Amino acid sequence: MDSKKKKILLIATGGTIACKKDETGLSPAMTINEILSYVPSVKDLCDVDAIQLFNIDSTDISPRHWLKMAETVRENYDKYDGFLILHGTDTMAYTAAVLSYLIQNNKKPIVLTGAQKPLSNDFTDARNNLYDSFLYCLSDKSCGVQIVFGGNVICGTRAKKTHSKSFNAFSSINYPYLAVIRDGKIMRYLNKTITGEPKFYDRLNEKIGLFKLIPGANAKALDFLFGINDVVIIESFGTGGIPEGEDYSFSQVIARWSAAGKILVMCTQVENEGSDMTVYRVGKSFKEKYDFIESYDMTLESTVAKLMWITGFETSRKNVKKLFYKTINEDILYIE
Repeated sequence: MDSKKKKILLIATGGTIACKKDETGLSPAMTINEILSYVPSVKDLCDVDAIQLFNIDSTDISPRHWLKMAETVRENYDKYDGFLILHGTDTMAYTAAVLSYLIQNNKKPIVLTGAQKPLSNDFTDARNNLYDSFLYCLSDKSCGVQIVFGGNVICGTRAKKTHSKSFNAFSSINYPYLAVIRDGKIMRYLNKTITGEPKFYDRLNEKIGLFKLIPGANAKALDFLFGINDVVIIESFGTGGIPEGEDYSFSQVIARWSAAGKILVMCTQVENEGSDMTVYRVGKSFKEKYDFIESYDMTLESTVAKLMWITGFETSRKNVKKLFYKTINEDILYIE
């Protein structure tokens, strides 16, 4: 073994990249050794150890899986130079965001990748994504949590799946790509410098609800969500607002649960440019009355992940708000 080679831990969780097809459709079935056999050149780049953590469709990912991923990185942190997580694309952006909060001040790269087509397909993006991810993991300038996909490197808190089938599945929302990878070369746009020791967290609060506004939405649905959650995110239109016309009764529901101490968060259904509740009366009046936390330029995935992380150890609305507006791993730029 070449002692100068870097050591990378490959953590497999399933997803399309590991899928095989049978009469029921695609499902993760490929072992980690089978996966590595498709990129034999990686052995010339680094020493790879592998853990098959799960082998599931990413639709089945839940907070317990996220905590296990973070725990696996923590337990192996001192043994490896970088970590590569193979993951299904459907919830990869959520996982990247959550890991950005569970593992902070991280000098080592934690890269997530996957594929839109299985490795075993003749026409697949999997091999390029795998190879690019190893390259990025091996760079001395790489650190923190990123998604490497389709030749683009995306900050873990800024990724969103924007294409369901195309190979350019992920976009970076309200933030530049960190780098692009072309022909085996990394071209960086942004560099990060991290000092100090990494900090790991091991708790998430799952009681985070999401209410997506549509014209004619029933306030009873919002009422139900408040009843079973500590925090409710309202995904509103445009810059953010709550219907208050004669066809709606949201104000009564919000007033009651706000008085009960529930945490209210506003985000926008629009992918780019973020929210600003002060623009229109339907937003400004609710923000002033009920002390809404606002996601601004954050993605929905990061908003959910950050609230799960914060409320895992903090319950005071004042403190939750203060922590939410603290920039962590480039997650939020526009703060009032």
